[in-house]
Amino acid sequence: MTISRRQFVSSVAGAGIASMAAPNLVFAQNSGPIRVGLMAAKTGPLASGGIDMELAMTMFLKERDNTLAGRKVELIVADTAGVPATARTKAQELVEKNNIHCVIGPLAAFEALAIADYLTEKEIPTLGVAAAEDMTQRHPSPWFVRLTSTSAQCAYPLAEYSAKELKYKRIVTIADDFAYGHEMCAGFQRAFEDNGGKIIQKIFTPLATPDYGSYVAQVKSADAIFLGTAGSNGFRFLRQFIEYGLKDKMAVIGGMTALDESVLRNMGDEALGILTTSWYSAELDNPLNKVFAPAFRKQFKYDPGYYAGGVYVTAEVLEAALKTTKKTRKR
Repeated sequence: MTISRRQFVSSVAGAGIASMAAPNLVFAQNSGPIRVGLMAAKTGPLASGGIDMELAMTMFLKERDNTLAGRKVELIVADTAGVPATARTKAQELVEKNNIHCVIGPLAAFEALAIADYLTEKEIPTLGVAAAEDMTQRHPSPWFVRLTSTSAQCAYPLAEYSAKELKYKRIVTIADDFAYGHEMCAGFQRAFEDNGGKIIQKIFTPLATPDYGSYVAQVKSADAIFLGTAGSNGFRFLRQFIEYGLKDKMAVIGGMTALDESVLRNMGDEALGILTTSWYSAELDNPLNKVFAPAFRKQFKYDPGYYAGGVYVTAEVLEAALKTTKKTRKR
């Protein structure tokens, strides 16, 4: 017997989150909305993903008349700006001012790490989008569940493919200088070198880099360069990489957020021929995405990307958890 993604979402994941979330996702009250806090970076270099998170969440709720498991939902959106200190402040506001029942987000790994201890202390169920690996591996929180992937997860198969199929021997990596970039590049390096390749240079750039010219000039000759960037940084680096004439001399490959659909809409032909890996694409061929992606395109006039797809799946799991909790409360 096989189980579909939707069945998994509706049963195992939903039940697991319901048991974790029972103290906060309660149905003991007979009235009043369920308050959901969405933490998304809507400004700064990560804004494209944060905006998609909000669009997907509001779309999901609109499809259900802002009602989940028979209860109205109040969505409170906090703009973290992609800054850990701001994320911490916004998390405190959501908990202490808005009295939220659960959190969806945040977007960035270093934001998740900044708020993990606080949300655990307050016992706030958190359905994470951020890929910080410590949150579910080395230092797992009992109040945190991720419905997407870890930072390095999608880099492993790309690294193996680069070594075994593309026959690359020498690769340069460049990524944003924060937790996500470091974790993604570390995973890529491990798998690539385990398969006989060599990372000959690692470059990390500030998250808010206005000009990549000085970094492009540092790039050593190699078979390919791996982009571990997020938000607008990937295509801004790529444009200068092309201006320097390097795209004709070495291949470009990338992680799941480097050229995600959320940034591809701002690009032209410069993205053609670049191989990236991700657990989600707007062209993903499964029943759920065949409904979600066309609906998103119709409403917002562009393809959904990693962050939109991730939040939509997360919202489905939240709904399943609420339904499970409701049934439990009735017994």
